[in-house]
Amino acid sequence: MSERIGRRELIGAAGIAAVAGAVGGHAAAQGAAQGAEAAGPKRKIVGICCSPRKGKTTAAALALCLHAAKEQVPGIETELIELADLSIPAQLAAGQPLRAGETDDFPALAATLAGPEVVGIIVGSPVYFSNMSALCKAFLDRCIAFRKAGFQLRNKVAGALAVGSARNGGQELTVRSIQTCLMCQDMVVVGDGKPSAKIGATLWNQDDSIAADEFGSDMARSLGRRVAEVAALIG
Repeated sequence: MSERIGRRELIGAAGIAAVAGAVGGHAAAQGAAQGAEAAGPKRKIVGICCSPRKGKTTAAALALCLHAAKEQVPGIETELIELADLSIPAQLAAGQPLRAGETDDFPALAATLAGPEVVGIIVGSPVYFSNMSALCKAFLDRCIAFRKAGFQLRNKVAGALAVGSARNGGQELTVRSIQTCLMCQDMVVVGDGKPSAKIGATLWNQDDSIAADEFGSDMARSLGRRVAEVAALIG
């Protein structure tokens, strides 16, 4: 990820201004790119992996989503961001300072997600005690910065998936919890669309793999297609 920010600052007006300024820079750069590319503006769907275990089943599920999204809308770009690589201190959402030696990677991530080229965001979490991971909650709590900066995620398309160690291990509750947070951003929240048309993708981790879960894998692909489809309709 980009440069880490380790200053003892609150996520108040200064932090919000930093996010808004970064977004403004992205908007200016995107405007120049639009003038240079006859093919039109770049569009991207980002997957946010909220597992503390890098490269495991939640990342694999998001990879299925993103691959299907690219197939659904030719030319769309995708990116997988794993929060296991980042430091996302949750207390900054409540106005509390960084701890000694603690760093904060959220501002750089926020600038990426708020960029106009990002038309869709898919959040994936493992299921811990029938709900989202602590890392996922920290990320979603920090997203209050987008609201304070003028609802920077408004009208971006959002999807959610969850991976559990049982077929019915709390995946749907986790998806609903994530969706509730995303709705608070005024995002366009979608499910996985037809043919199953459920609230999102729910996958079963068996022996540290989702390969045997054909039903869940199909839901993940459907979710990626639906996010891309609606993002293309919105324009």
